[in-house]
Amino acid sequence: MSRIGRMPITVPEGVDVKLDGNTITVKGKNGTLTRDIHPAMTVAVEGNTITVTRPNDEKQNRALHGLSRTLINNMVIGVTEGFKKVLEVNGVGYRVQKQGKTLTMNLGYSHPVIVEEIDGIKIDVEGTNKIIISGPDKQKVGQFAAEVREKRPPEPYKGKGIKYADEVIRRKEGKTGAKKK
Repeated sequence: MSRIGRMPITVPEGVDVKLDGNTITVKGKNGTLTRDIHPAMTVAVEGNTITVTRPNDEKQNRALHGLSRTLINNMVIGVTEGFKKVLEVNGVGYRVQKQGKTLTMNLGYSHPVIVEEIDGIKIDVEGTNKIIISGPDKQKVGQFAAEVREKRPPEPYKGKGIKYADEVIRRKEGKTGAKKK
C-alpha cells in the first residue's frame, strides 16, 4: 500500500470541501480550487478528513493513489496557507520593479522585459533584486516562476541572471591558461 496514498488528509477549520463525482472543490480564505481526480480513485470526505483509496494493486492505480492524495492535500494547503517562490536577480545593472500588475525587469537587454500578473498569482518585489511569486495553486506558482526565470537564466561564469533563492549555481572557472608560449 502507498505510504503517502493511505495517509488521511486533515481539513482545517474554515475550509469547505465538496465532492461531485470525480471533481473535488476546495474553498478557503485564499480562494477556490477545483480539480478532476482520476475515475479509478475513490475519494471519501468524512467530517474533517479526506481519504483516497484505490481499487486494486495494478501499477497505474498504485501510481495514481499517492498522486491523487498529494494533489488534494496541495489544494487544502493552498487555500489555507498558499504557496510562494522567491526569485533573486543577480547582475550589474539588473533590477526589478512593479508598477500596478506589471513586473518590469532590466536584465541587460536593450529593452526592459515586462511580465503581466495572471489570475491567481500575486507578484511582490522586495528591494530591486527580489521577486516573490505567491498563490493558492502550487502548479501555477511553480510554472509562473519558471517562466519569469526563463527571461534570463543564471549563467555559470559570473552567476548573473534570475535564480531561485534556494538554487545553487555551479560556477565554472573561465579562461585561465589561455596564453601559453
